Amino acid sequence: MKLQERDKKHLWHPLTQHKLHPETIAITKAKGCILHDEDGNEYIDAIASWYTCMYGHCNEYITNRVAAQMQQLDQIVFSGFTHEPAIKLSEALIKILPDNQNKIFFSDNGSTSVEIGIKMALQFHFNKGEKRNVLIAFEDGFHGDTFGSMSVSGLSVYNGPFEDFFLEVKRIPTPNGKNNDAILNTLNTIVKTNKVAGLVYEPLVQGAAAMKMYDSEGLNAILRFCKNHHIITVADEVMTGFGKTGKYFASDYIDTKPDIICLSKALTGGLVPMGLTTCSEDIYEAFYSDDIRKGLFHGHTYSANPLACTAALASIELLQSGTIQQNIKTIIASHKVFNEHIKAHPKVKSTRQIGIIFALDLNVEMKRYGNLRDKLFKHFLDHGVFLRPLGNTIYIQAPYVITKEQLEKVYRVIEDVLEII
Repeated sequence: MKLQERDKKHLWHPLTQHKLHPETIAITKAKGCILHDEDGNEYIDAIASWYTCMYGHCNEYITNRVAAQMQQLDQIVFSGFTHEPAIKLSEALIKILPDNQNKIFFSDNGSTSVEIGIKMALQFHFNKGEKRNVLIAFEDGFHGDTFGSMSVSGLSVYNGPFEDFFLEVKRIPTPNGKNNDAILNTLNTIVKTNKVAGLVYEPLVQGAAAMKMYDSEGLNAILRFCKNHHIITVADEVMTGFGKTGKYFASDYIDTKPDIICLSKALTGGLVPMGLTTCSEDIYEAFYSDDIRKGLFHGHTYSANPLACTAALASIELLQSGTIQQNIKTIIASHKVFNEHIKAHPKVKSTRQIGIIFALDLNVEMKRYGNLRDKLFKHFLDHGVFLRPLGNTIYIQAPYVITKEQLEKVYRVIEDVLEII
């Protein structure tokens, strides 16, 4: 029996209504940018498997390091113990993070890294004897599927059944250069009538909102406002982190740095799950006390797993290498050329790019999950490219190791699909 038939017996897949979409594709091997299925088909992974495998699948620089670590130390409780992979990772990561970041708290995925950031923001004020119970977040943001992360997310397609159980959140629009003053006025109103603990935001790019990009000057003004009102700023860099915007972190484009940064996805090169929440020394000092109750009592069994730390350290070394940095520049330049070629197409409504992230909106109305979206998804797969349209948005976020020929094929398949809609 084929794998995809055996799958149906017990497995429940994420973001899937199984009655409408009973079929899955069984992937048996992945290497570099290529996925292989059980029928012998190949697909270019043009979204790096949800933005994780940025150095390519089964990258031997990462896998060899992890294989060696497996023989030395596989897993250990991180409460009361420490180990060299975690220490070396912290030293390497602090060197590339924004200058104000100084402490690292481990978890095991993007949602939990944001969950911890929210808890840090709320407890920071609690520890100082001030109860602040309201959070601010952008409209259409997405921060994960645990309850705190859902609370600050604005996409009801994911969160609808749970909204009655959320934390209290005030939403503001993303700045576009024209509404920046209006947003600051709204923030003034919010802080006058609410006890605001923190702002949670995706810097410059809202991933699940179809790679929506927004104004950096407006964001900087919002962050300055928050600093002036002692509102803790929590940057969700789970998607944008580790080079995708052309800099190590999207926050590197902004003068005002976040108090807290949430990381996952490309952190380990896609090999194993891990999340990190980093913070400034000021945040940490609010928890450093003779009073045990002021500690951050949050923990995950696999926090700072040595194998994940080793994969993350190897990934950071790759990111800093001359080869990967040149590849990033090449992809950015290629996207710009493709954009000039495609942006005037009558089926293209708009295009946008930051770093290696490229997105185009189709000039057609369609549901986020619907028949036309499914038709596009199938067309891409039938032509050997793995892309996941977000409604009428087609985006590319390919591994840094993609070849010129593979990237040209991705462009060609996108251009071809414009003729069938």
